[in-house]
Amino acid sequence: MTAVSIAPRALLLAGAAFALPGIAFAQDATTAAPGTDQVEEMAQPATEEAQPARDAAAGDSDQIIVTATKREQTLQNVPIAVSVTSGKTIEQAQIRDIKDLSSLVPSLQVRQLQSSANTNFFIRGFGNGANNPGIEPSVGVFIDGVYRSRSSAQIGDFPDVSRIEVLRGPQSTLFGKNASAGVVSIVTAKPSFTFGGSGELSYGNYNAVVAKGVVTGPISDKVAVSLAGGYNRRDGYVKDLGTDTDINDRNRWFVRGQIYAEPTTGLRVRVIGDYSRINELCCATVNLRRSSATGAIALLGGQVNDPSAIYDDKVYSSYKPTNDIRNYGVSGQVDYDFGPLTFTSITSYRKGKNKSDTDADFTSADLIGTFANDTKIDTFTQELRVATNIEGPLNFLAGAYYFNEKIDQANALKWGADARGYADVLVRGISSNAITLNGLETLFSGLSGRNYIGRFFADGQGLDERYRLKNDAISLFGQADFKIGDRVTLTGGVNYTRDKKRFSTDVQTSDVFAQLNIASLRTAAANFGIAQYIGQTFFGVPLASAAQVQGFAAANPAAFAQINTAAQRTTAPLLGLTKLQYLPAFLNVPNAVEPGKTRDSKVSWTARVAFDVTDEINLYASYATGFKASSINLSRDSRPSGADQNAIESAGIQVVNQTYGSRFAGPEYSKVYEIGLKADWKVATANIALFQQSIEGFQSNVFTGSGFVLANAGKETVKGIEFEGTVKPAQGWLFSVSFTYLDARYDSFKLSAVGDLSGTDPAGIPSLSTTFAAQKDFALPGGDHLIVRGDYHYESPSQIVEGMPAFLDLGVAAAINAARPYRREVSEANASITYAMAMGLELTLWGRNITNNRYLLNAFDSPAQPYSISGYTNQPRTWGGTVRYRF
Repeated sequence: MTAVSIAPRALLLAGAAFALPGIAFAQDATTAAPGTDQVEEMAQPATEEAQPARDAAAGDSDQIIVTATKREQTLQNVPIAVSVTSGKTIEQAQIRDIKDLSSLVPSLQVRQLQSSANTNFFIRGFGNGANNPGIEPSVGVFIDGVYRSRSSAQIGDFPDVSRIEVLRGPQSTLFGKNASAGVVSIVTAKPSFTFGGSGELSYGNYNAVVAKGVVTGPISDKVAVSLAGGYNRRDGYVKDLGTDTDINDRNRWFVRGQIYAEPTTGLRVRVIGDYSRINELCCATVNLRRSSATGAIALLGGQVNDPSAIYDDKVYSSYKPTNDIRNYGVSGQVDYDFGPLTFTSITSYRKGKNKSDTDADFTSADLIGTFANDTKIDTFTQELRVATNIEGPLNFLAGAYYFNEKIDQANALKWGADARGYADVLVRGISSNAITLNGLETLFSGLSGRNYIGRFFADGQGLDERYRLKNDAISLFGQADFKIGDRVTLTGGVNYTRDKKRFSTDVQTSDVFAQLNIASLRTAAANFGIAQYIGQTFFGVPLASAAQVQGFAAANPAAFAQINTAAQRTTAPLLGLTKLQYLPAFLNVPNAVEPGKTRDSKVSWTARVAFDVTDEINLYASYATGFKASSINLSRDSRPSGADQNAIESAGIQVVNQTYGSRFAGPEYSKVYEIGLKADWKVATANIALFQQSIEGFQSNVFTGSGFVLANAGKETVKGIEFEGTVKPAQGWLFSVSFTYLDARYDSFKLSAVGDLSGTDPAGIPSLSTTFAAQKDFALPGGDHLIVRGDYHYESPSQIVEGMPAFLDLGVAAAINAARPYRREVSEANASITYAMAMGLELTLWGRNITNNRYLLNAFDSPAQPYSISGYTNQPRTWGGTVRYRF
């Protein structure tokens, strides 16, 4: 039975199983399961004329309710490190995309790189994923309790967000296998039994237009519905001078419908369906360092940007970079109260389709004619759980979670029309103008007895790729809270996860040059030169036979040594041509040595003590472990592990130019020691966490420009302190400050993409991140409000990547040093001013990154351009106006 047919059937069966008569209805049931958020209190639109303005002015409530521990608690009482951003703050801070959340939560970093579908989340410096679909993220993202396994499913501007919770540190006990670094949970409002809604229209620079809205209301006394939708478009802010096109644009829309029902006493059902589409020209890549390869491109008439002007937002491509992403799904949650117990079932099915094609040489020359990706992901999940809601000292939560996912990816990387001319320039350079590409084809044809004339780097040659992955996982979990007296609570939790993956590849290369055994051809060329020289000099014939050469060597060892040395020196430049074998043959899996399977299991657990010092001050101390299963390298850089080399050679299945790397990375095992203080004095709040978090086997995923190098770090440790505080010194005033200090280190990482990094600092982790925000609400006559808000986000300088793998032929030090110039420092200011009228209309002027702070997001080796480096830059200043109406 397929996942497509399972999802609706499981939902119907779950609903039938829980629809038992005679059970009392508990309106305040507040439990949830791994990977889920609590069922929200229904959003009630304003019934008084002045309510919309008061809501807009209120900001965050004094009592922020969160479900980070799967029970409703106030933010101050929840004994874990969690940051909460309310829907009102999202509106007032003009969070235009989920990646803008970094400006409000310093411990969270969100980056978009290779495509519109590629959003990476990092918490406390830990995170990965990138655009490699075989790698599950270390930060789990959930929307209304449903796990979103890949980043293309995580981008959306929901108009009905209730709050976003960011849980810091391992959360595997309650959230399962992909929360080894933390969780981002997005919670939207349920349909309401009171008619209402809102609509919003924004216009900004780059002709940005955003329209979104939601309407909700009852269709009977037992059923309520809501419908939300949005459209987001913007011209690109980067000019592609090669195609005369604006890229890095926005062109996306979504629709989302919900049904909420209370058909019988104690039974609650919520069904959500959504569909989204992204069709954009993304993402602009700039050249950071030129090389002799750049000069070769210039000889062909190709162009790249000036590396000294990377923030001029001008790039060169030979064709437009396209992204077409479709994501849709349905989920159903059923809650049923049985005395002190609440039973819950959550079923979901999601499908993602991602098509893209990028000019991967990032120049106006047609070197790489195709760099296409077509990925399909089908995900089915099922959760069942039971939880208590007892006034006594003991409460518990227990359940099971099932995850099934199928990935089917088809890629292509092909040479373009300028590849032969480009290769000719490089061949001349490597051989000091002794050889041309045509001459090389003639030489290798003569040496091998094959016809290579006109066949090297031909237009359309390259890789045709197919990758498949099936992932099945099940988790059993439980957590209990035991109160000792009125002020001490002990918590213990455990999770057992078993994860199985099966994967296969079908990668074929038509790149003739990449399949040559150049070392063997070099030997043949040297032997040819020796025979020719000996024959011309001593035997009076054009070419000596092998026997004649051997006889001469035996009779004249000194003279032969000189001839051999000269021949080896003359043919040595041929070995340098191996740098141009970009698309070699691929050893597919499964094979006689590699089964194409992984199987992991692990018990994760949590122990915590919480102490209410006073009604205002709470302390906690905790220890938690986390687990992330093996990840699979579904890219053209997927190579057998070096540990399998002897077995592969013994089996005789190695391909020409066989290299070794990593098919997959083994599991991550994380742990955190943490102590925290939370205080709420009404006019001020303070949350402090001190922690030491480490991950053994951290899955490092390095983008090489055309593929990924996947490897396990031995151990990475981050020590840090986090602080969040607010002050309300007077009526209408709100000040907030938050900062994160991190001290990160690779305790052991011998097999990184650039060599041994043990004892060094991981890249991409700023030591200090901080945000300051201030808001003033001016109450006006007639119930109107004027709300002024500003915030500033800073990240201290940090190196972007550890090294450049393409420089390894010059040594480990060279590969590491090549990355040192590329650092990032963030200093962004955002502001808004809102006039909120009592009748429900709001007018806002806003600006993001108003100081136009520019910085690098990433750096990597330029594909097929030795010693050239490329990268991505951040978004420039944006500003605009918004009209919003609530009813």
